[in-house]
Amino acid sequence: MRPGRADVSILLDRTSRVLVQGMTGSEGSFHTQQMLEFGTQVVAGVSPGKGGATHLGLPVFDTVSEAVDATGADVAGVFVPPAFAADAIMEASAGGIGLVVCITELIPVHDMVRARAFIDHRKTRLIGPNCPGLMSPGERAKVGIIPNHISQPGRVGVVSRSGTLTYEIIQALAREGYGQSTSVGIGGDPVLGLSFAEVVGLFAEDPETELVVLAGEIGGSDEERAAELIGRGYSKPVVGFISGRSAPPGKRMGHAGAIISGSSGGPAAKVAALERAGVQVAETIEQIVELVRERLGAALHA
Repeated sequence: MRPGRADVSILLDRTSRVLVQGMTGSEGSFHTQQMLEFGTQVVAGVSPGKGGATHLGLPVFDTVSEAVDATGADVAGVFVPPAFAADAIMEASAGGIGLVVCITELIPVHDMVRARAFIDHRKTRLIGPNCPGLMSPGERAKVGIIPNHISQPGRVGVVSRSGTLTYEIIQALAREGYGQSTSVGIGGDPVLGLSFAEVVGLFAEDPETELVVLAGEIGGSDEERAAELIGRGYSKPVVGFISGRSAPPGKRMGHAGAIISGSSGGPAAKVAALERAGVQVAETIEQIVELVRERLGAALHA
């Protein structure tokens, strides 16, 4: 959120100026077009060797620094192949971008360790990698691959590790009249940017968010750390969900980080931690909607 603007969504708003790294590729082209149609203020693309060209009516630059200098971009979306994605994240950070959203999956873990060390030193916020990005429907702003048609503006903040689960929750809520302030897919890789706890903390300060839906999955301890934050006196109701409850120990399910090892990362421990913190944990997506209805009351249907 921009300093002095307390009336807008977290992380992204209608004034955000977005550049897309890898915009001239097939995935970058398609999703940039979708972002533009949603209303996002995309101002430039970055594709080394294609500087000076125009694509989708937007200028293309060889480097992030050139794009920032020319357009004032402050957010980057990364649609770059895995071998080059970590370098793209670091280039965006070095170029002065404050928020980087990396959609790319299959980035080597060692590359991401190096990228995190670099951007943490520069205080750059990262969402992803291997994530669907984020969307603030009331601001007509998104960076990533969340489908345009499934959301509507509202009071529910959504944060999830799973892309598909993010879509399903957004659509189920919107279908029943519960729109979203911001939806954030943080990704499911072992080395990520913003955590559940960090996003939940941002929602706590957001006047547009009245309730938070936290959708976790097996593996890691990120959900437990978020539960610790919530349990210290969180100011808003939280509805939880943990996917992958039937996964056998030692078998990776979907995301690289979704693996139960010994007693670590199991669903029972996550559910218990959330419940101890006062979070109502749903067993199905339908129940998520029911719990939201109980806390917010009747929805205002369009």
